[in-house]
Amino acid sequence: MAPQPRDVSPGSPPTARPQDMSSPTEDPPAAPSREGRPPAPRPRGGAGRGRPGRLRRGVLTTLVAASVAVPVAGAARPPAVPAPVPAPVQPLRAAGPAALADRYAASRAAVRDAERMAATHGHLRRAASLHAMAGPARTFLFFDGRDGGRAAEVFGDLSRAGRVAVLVPGVDTNLDRYGRLQAGASALHQELRARSASLASVASDQVLPHRPRTPSGTPAATAAGPAAVVAWLGYRTPGTFGVEQLTAGLAERAAPGLRRFVRELRAARPGVRVVLVCHSYGSVVCARAAAEPGISDVVLYGSPGVGADHVSGLRTGAGVWAGRSAGDWISVVPHTRVRLPFAALGHGTDPVSPEFGARVFPAGGGGHSDYLRPGSVALANIARIVLGQATDAGVRHD
Repeated sequence: MAPQPRDVSPGSPPTARPQDMSSPTEDPPAAPSREGRPPAPRPRGGAGRGRPGRLRRGVLTTLVAASVAVPVAGAARPPAVPAPVPAPVQPLRAAGPAALADRYAASRAAVRDAERMAATHGHLRRAASLHAMAGPARTFLFFDGRDGGRAAEVFGDLSRAGRVAVLVPGVDTNLDRYGRLQAGASALHQELRARSASLASVASDQVLPHRPRTPSGTPAATAAGPAAVVAWLGYRTPGTFGVEQLTAGLAERAAPGLRRFVRELRAARPGVRVVLVCHSYGSVVCARAAAEPGISDVVLYGSPGVGADHVSGLRTGAGVWAGRSAGDWISVVPHTRVRLPFAALGHGTDPVSPEFGARVFPAGGGGHSDYLRPGSVALANIARIVLGQATDAGVRHD
């Protein structure tokens, strides 16, 4: 099979060559029998030693590919839409209101430039989407319209946030399908706002007893400021169909960018608690960024696996949570890895299994795209985790 296509996004490291795997060798000729008679010929047609293993491997590979690609709704990756090279921006060194206003204005200008180019080349759907993204109420930390799009949109007041949830999307997320990511980030932010207000008003005996407090007695999560959400479309996500979503190649190229983003966020907002909220293939990305210092929690939901057999393989001091809804088709994905000459297919151990060792939270009965649906069990529990309100017994089924 052909090797994976090279990621041509700006600033991405060159694609590493896949590790060469030694091809299986044929069995050595059998030795003559002790009586000197030639050995009986080996049966053909798959009965020879080693062939059943290769057959099982082929069947398993087909099952992995089919179970991931077939159930997902969507279409092939859309054709490339031309977009200008955005003006360079310096790292965000402070998250005060003035600095953020400047950054948001620069990103808005980049969106408008991309809108004009898309319209000029007849890509009216993209132009309409970008027109909405350039609205005065939208706030982006960065934007690049090339190669499907890169963006980081802020929901909430980042200048006052004590906790920031970084939402990392999965398969087939790009500027033409950005509405799904936007809706999920907005729903999470609204849930966080509601729960923060509730936490500020509850009596002391209703607050989890282990939560730290300020000298005035206010729960620390509230005193630190409101929570914000960042929808981080910082990588070229795999398409709905194709082998890319079965391998870790795109995730390995995306993870350094996610780690840099976390570092920049913490440098601009010292003391902020960062939570990675990772859906589907986004959990494969987050697993490779989880070791970055300053990440307090990693939430994996609707995950096909993260490439590690156990949570200790993430090498992180963050709390690792996993959830899967009862109606999510990802549950039928074979949670294994198959090494082939060009790549390893599959993402390994199921993150909600006891063998993986994550803290499992109830996620209700929705489907693969329903976790952040307003009113869902999954959304409520993810918000509790982001706010630091959840313990192993603190997440709820209601």
